[in-house]
This record gives sequence, C-alpha cells and structure tokens, in this order.
Amino acid sequence: MSAADKIKNAAQDVAGKAKEAAGGAKGDEALRREGQADQGAADLKQRGEHVKDAFKG
Repeated sequence: MSAADKIKNAAQDVAGKAKEAAGGAKGDEALRREGQADQGAADLKQRGEHVKDAFKG
C-alpha cells in the first residue's frame, strides 16, 4: 500500500466520521448514513490494499 493510498483512505474515513457526527447532531439521518458509507468504503479500500500487499511480499 502506498503512502498516498493510506492518506487518501484515512482522509475518507475521517470525513465519514465527521459527516456521521454532523448528521447525528443535526438529526439528519441521510447525512449520518452517508458518513457511515464513507467509512465503510475507506475500510474496504484498506482491506483490499492489505490483500494486495500480502500477495506482493
């Protein structure tokens, strides 16, 4: 996993957490779910990168 990929995934995860928190604070269920989806996507990307790394090394 390249450093750039790690940074992008971490940024997406942080943005997702912020959206989820903002949605919860505002009572905006759609925004909260969007934040959760962003976090899930970031996690999936990280897992995929780990699998690729395992086959490289």
